Amino acid sequence: MEKPWLKSYPEGVAHDVNPEQFRSLNQLLEDSFKKNASKPFSVCMNRWMSYGELDTLSAALGAWLQNLGLEPGARVAIMLPNIPQFAVTMSGILRAGYTCVNVNPLYTPRELAHQLKDSGATTIVILENFAGTLADVIEQTPVKHIVIASMGDLLGFWYGKWITFAVRHLAKMVPAYKLPLGNGRKVTPFRQAIAQGMELTLRPAASTLDSVAFLQYTGGTTGLSKGAVLTHRNIVAAVLQGEAWFTPALKRIGDVSKTNNIAALPLYHIFALTLCLLTVRWGAHLTLIPNPRDFGKFIEVLKKRPFHMLPAVNTLFNALLQHPQFKTVDFANLCVSQAGGMAASEGTAKHWMKVTGCPMIEGWGMSETCAIGTNNPVTNKTFTGSIGLPLPGIDVAIKDDDGRSLTIGESGEICIRGPQVMVGYYQQPSENAKAFTADGFMRTGDIGVMDEAGYIRIIDRKKDMIIVSGFNVFPNELENVISLCAGVVECAAIGIADQSQGEAIKVFVVKSDSNLSEEELIAYCKANLTGYKRPKYIEFQDELPKSNVGKILRRELRATS
Repeated sequence: MEKPWLKSYPEGVAHDVNPEQFRSLNQLLEDSFKKNASKPFSVCMNRWMSYGELDTLSAALGAWLQNLGLEPGARVAIMLPNIPQFAVTMSGILRAGYTCVNVNPLYTPRELAHQLKDSGATTIVILENFAGTLADVIEQTPVKHIVIASMGDLLGFWYGKWITFAVRHLAKMVPAYKLPLGNGRKVTPFRQAIAQGMELTLRPAASTLDSVAFLQYTGGTTGLSKGAVLTHRNIVAAVLQGEAWFTPALKRIGDVSKTNNIAALPLYHIFALTLCLLTVRWGAHLTLIPNPRDFGKFIEVLKKRPFHMLPAVNTLFNALLQHPQFKTVDFANLCVSQAGGMAASEGTAKHWMKVTGCPMIEGWGMSETCAIGTNNPVTNKTFTGSIGLPLPGIDVAIKDDDGRSLTIGESGEICIRGPQVMVGYYQQPSENAKAFTADGFMRTGDIGVMDEAGYIRIIDRKKDMIIVSGFNVFPNELENVISLCAGVVECAAIGIADQSQGEAIKVFVVKSDSNLSEEELIAYCKANLTGYKRPKYIEFQDELPKSNVGKILRRELRATS
């Protein structure tokens, strides 16, 4: 197929990647662990972990897991925030030949039960703060082995003990729980599993590029969440695609292994997970932010040492900009401000550029594509409002409902094909039949258009489209325009039932200027939006409902309207 985007690539960016240079993701990890043994891998609460330590600890945990007698490819759940135990656990599971099932630590019991049952996970590594949720549902799940981590486990002996004590007894962040131990269930403290694993030998896993590395569950906004089956090939390809795309932005650093990448987004989420693995590939290091919602402490961490890559969703960029201390941060070394996970707004992008001097670079990806899909060139100096170009080795086609590819400039469903695209949803044959076209493209559910240079612009999600008197209205467009109004921090647009129009537009607005009135906002919309796109209802709110990764939840707004 014709690939008009290739002519828009920055100089030096390869057109394709070769995941076959590795036998598996495990080889990529282990090669980096050995090569960079003496270099720092992560820093959390001022405590550092080297690649050598990550190698030793993950090998020990992997050996301990193998000693449980789990079958090859067994699913092991990870329910941890951004603390050093995450990378140790993830690497240990993979190196032992098993499959990682990333679990949102803030799941409700119902959500957790579904994911554990659906994945068939028999083992879970979980922070004690969330063990009460597991206790509520464990008897409904196949879990037999529970590894309980404490916050300070890998933060040094005395400091770690203090952090664990403070979390348990001062902050009171560990609710009382009691895990039922019938039916052969066993509970092992994380440090004990590591200590026992140190006495064992990790057997080389038989994993290949076609083995399953992750079951990455979708957000479940349209029903029960589904597990995207991501193979070692998918993940390796995504890492290599990210490396090819982002390296040009780091030329002024000289040595990419010296980069400090900020991990504020949760590592269980595919966006941050891919950044973590790209960091390993580079031999660089991560600054782990366990609680990015504590913006004061987050900003204090940013002020401690130079940082080079900051990936975030639009709402996180916006929240940082609103904090009075953010302007005191030194942004001289910031090379990449990567926006993803949701649509980036022009208003936030302009403000970010003004404060930091580093443009927000918007990209697009999904759990199903290892977060890698399209991205604006990292050499851009301005915000484009598009999601950029397909990355190396990726084909994107704009298709109609019958799977026919449309011409340049026509709007349709964005469909994607490439080595980083999932093989399917776990045990969901009917969903898989709907997810892929006859020529092997995955349907994304996003409506977009491609221009002659290969740049793609998302119009909106199919399910979020508002139909006003027969006209299609896309919330992203409205939100982007309204976000530029003086006094608006953020906003969300939904459609509500209307007898005369079919649907009417309602906009929820968070304002920074208490003097901004509904009348002023209506006048702004009249000046900037055609008649059928103007909101019929405006509601000011102190904050908008968001997911744990910062996406505005339009469905919750609909439920209350």
